[in-house]
Amino acid sequence: MNRMRYTNILSEKSSLLEALQLLNTESTHGRAMTLFVCDESGRVSGTLTDGDIRRALISGLTTESMAQQACNRHFKAIRTADEDRCVELLMECRRDGIQLVPRLDADGRIMEIVDLRVTHNRLPVRAVLMAGGKGERLRPMTLSRPKPLLQIEGKAIIDYNIEALAAAGVKDITVCTRYLAEQIEEHFSVPVCGVKVKCIREVNPLGTIGALSLLSTPSDGITTLVMNSDLLTSISYEDMYLEHKRRDAAVTIAAVPYQVSVPFAILETDEKHPELVTGLTEKPSYSYYANAGIYMLESRVINCMEENVRVDAPELIEEEIKRGGRVTYFPIRGTWLDVGTPTDFRQACELMRHHRNLGQY
Repeated sequence: MNRMRYTNILSEKSSLLEALQLLNTESTHGRAMTLFVCDESGRVSGTLTDGDIRRALISGLTTESMAQQACNRHFKAIRTADEDRCVELLMECRRDGIQLVPRLDADGRIMEIVDLRVTHNRLPVRAVLMAGGKGERLRPMTLSRPKPLLQIEGKAIIDYNIEALAAAGVKDITVCTRYLAEQIEEHFSVPVCGVKVKCIREVNPLGTIGALSLLSTPSDGITTLVMNSDLLTSISYEDMYLEHKRRDAAVTIAAVPYQVSVPFAILETDEKHPELVTGLTEKPSYSYYANAGIYMLESRVINCMEENVRVDAPELIEEEIKRGGRVTYFPIRGTWLDVGTPTDFRQACELMRHHRNLGQY
């Protein structure tokens, strides 16, 4: 690891005056004001902030005292033994107001510094966005432009999803294309939010999820997040991932509440004698969970797919249920909008304009 990548690493033998000067430089450049104090071999001894130095000076140290005398040795870090809990630990750090979290190797040296102001987490998943459809219900807007690239408040629909995935720390992102594929490939010829998005093109239409068979999928436990590219949602990918893992699920389906209201009185009948009416329910409402077009899949599910064969998501999920796999759902609490019709598109524009006015995007 090249320690020179980071400007906030300090030798434990440096003075507190040098630490203050470095903190001042970090502050001037708008960076988080935390230093990582390291010994001669590069192992992290602790962290140092303005507050740590202030408390050290009050306790009797001077500006010539060494950094190792004032640093916080009980700092938060992702260590090798913690990798399985990395997602939860970073969520805890964010709740505690910690901005910089180091990932350390087995010897305690920095492999990476996670800036939680930029990246909320480090989800160990790959993401696949389906973007091959023709968007026929949105014509004429989609006659010359694929639906994922339609602009909402100056940004392509698909980029809202790429940004949300990047903020969750997902760096392995693939977009599956077919209709007007060249435009999407050109769009992603430059990184989005620091992520180099890969594109893979369907030669034949493969349904809503069949393009997964075109990807190389190892058998040793990678989790794949699959979603439609034309959604606007505030789903917590962190929470969905954690629930997926806690339940040891093969498939987790993101779901949105859907209510059906019947505008008539419904007859209640006797089970044994269905011709007998036992009561009437006036204009009842029924609540269901509907498929939101976002899934988390384990490798074994994808590796059961035939390559280059058309398959829709419900078909794949039903096959997994028949095999005895655990299929669960995760309710979306917040925004979810499928931009499928001109009415949906207008609603999406109004929604994102509202969010922008609130400074949320």
